[in-house]
Amino acid sequence: MLNETVASHAIEDYLKTIYLLQQDEGRVTTSALARRLGVAAASVTNMVKRLAEMNLVRHAPYHGVELLPAGEKIALEVVRHHRLLELYLAEALGMPWDQVHAEADRLEHVISEDLEERMAAALGQPTMDPHGHPIPSRDLTVPERSQIALAGAQPRDVVKIEWVSDLDPAHLRYLAAIGLVPQATVEVLDVAPFNGPLRLRVGRSEVSLGRDLAAEVFLSRATAVSLRDT
Repeated sequence: MLNETVASHAIEDYLKTIYLLQQDEGRVTTSALARRLGVAAASVTNMVKRLAEMNLVRHAPYHGVELLPAGEKIALEVVRHHRLLELYLAEALGMPWDQVHAEADRLEHVISEDLEERMAAALGQPTMDPHGHPIPSRDLTVPERSQIALAGAQPRDVVKIEWVSDLDPAHLRYLAAIGLVPQATVEVLDVAPFNGPLRLRVGRSEVSLGRDLAAEVFLSRATAVSLRDT
């Protein structure tokens, strides 16, 4: 029974990770899966073959891995659990936003549908997690996320942050410390050449942000589009 539970959790982890990589990168390679999951390439190859046999994914050499409808449904259910847990841990229990991701990873496989709905009700049926990622609805629909990074902003742009990557806790702690959180309004004062840092005004403070970290901060599509129209 324990081995079956572990296998089920591993399948859910793979499907969720494929979904997230599809959102971030489009085409999902086995090497990208191995890097994100921190496992050997051979392990990924074996699991992807198994998922394909279960009609959860489609995989063709040199074309990447693609979720099939049954696999996407499972992935979205896990993503909904994960993001509701993150928000509940942050808002109800006061856990810092740089810690909720890892904790939700541990809990997402074991909560019941009843607990999921009780958390959603207690939180007021939220649509975003603490990092600004959309929470799939009860019927597993999810709005499209902006892919416009702060790294591409130009001097004099005034933008609103929509979401930030939650993969690195140290990055999250730094972003929170300088005020770069979802819904924050940011003015770009200067952009250094040759992939240099951005100088930003956040509230009353001026901060400097490296281009690599700015690539993990994504802007509201409405503000970003309006900037490109001016």
